[in-house]
Amino acid sequence: MDITAKIKGIEYEPKLTSQLKMFDFSGFDINRLPANCLINFDGFSFGLSKWVSPKRTRSYPYERVYNTLGTAKRITVIPIIKDEGKNGDRDFVQWDTISLMSLLDVFVVFAYYNAAEKHKKQEDKITKQQFDNELVKQKIAEIKNYHSSALHWNLKEIEQSFPYLIQRVKESYNEIGKRLNVAFHNEQGIDRFANQFINGVKDFMQTSRQKAQEAQKREMQTIQPKEALSTFTKATITIENYLGGKYYFTTDEIRIENDKIYLIEAKHSRTSILPSIGDIKDGLLKMMLYTNLKNVSVNDKEYDAIPVLKLTSSKLTNDIYLTDFETNLELNHRQKEMLKRLFDEANENNFKILIEKAE
Repeated sequence: MDITAKIKGIEYEPKLTSQLKMFDFSGFDINRLPANCLINFDGFSFGLSKWVSPKRTRSYPYERVYNTLGTAKRITVIPIIKDEGKNGDRDFVQWDTISLMSLLDVFVVFAYYNAAEKHKKQEDKITKQQFDNELVKQKIAEIKNYHSSALHWNLKEIEQSFPYLIQRVKESYNEIGKRLNVAFHNEQGIDRFANQFINGVKDFMQTSRQKAQEAQKREMQTIQPKEALSTFTKATITIENYLGGKYYFTTDEIRIENDKIYLIEAKHSRTSILPSIGDIKDGLLKMMLYTNLKNVSVNDKEYDAIPVLKLTSSKLTNDIYLTDFETNLELNHRQKEMLKRLFDEANENNFKILIEKAE
């Protein structure tokens, strides 16, 4: 099943954000900072998160970004390319990642790595890569005084900074390779990535979308180990924003009842009573999108979309409901406090929470 929808903007009140520690910009070192934090810059504070890879499935970058969404201005640092060496992965930033950050009003600092250590066990592989801190500091200083939207900043950076950054990536990995005696992937892949920008952002958008669509189709045919679904009804959902930017997702589960379509994002745990907080916050970022959808259609028939975050566990003996979670003997105090905030977030933003014993 193919679902289409449109989105004009994001209105959402996060409740499950973590308490962030404040750091002063005067001693700023992106490589020493936690995954998300607050930065004080001459009396102005903003939320900062950083990715460990341009590919979102390598870690929980959505959780990191989510934790900064309660701040007035938020910045995320993403490596434009990450090469772990010839015997490791190589990933490139994708247009739809940038588009999603723009939609969430998150300023992106596109960065590159200029230091690393040789992997102790694997040949031609590196680890503990570090960002060029001076570049990140410079870009944050520019953002502090930038008064247009995150969208405008992100588009400007793609057009103006990508050619320089791609060249620096090549030079940096050459230097690291010589210093550590490590071979990297063929530079032709980076050159092909660079060629997307010769004709502007449109080529980058088109290539990224094509890859996202291919990944979407692959995911449609796969049930992940972390999923415990009551049905196997997956569906593709393609969301278009007001600029024509498209996001390609796969719903874990859908259900249609009359004129309502339930868009279900499922998170599962086999070893704990509840899925991890990283999984839950990853799911909440989907809720941010799904709660702001307009014109949700299947085969030209329009439906009212009901977003659902479904949490399942193999350890649960019974389903958990809003009316009884506080007296549930399977949950500890910390889990109950988390669920209270989660139910508050669902109520505030008009989506549903299901917590079920896995079939």
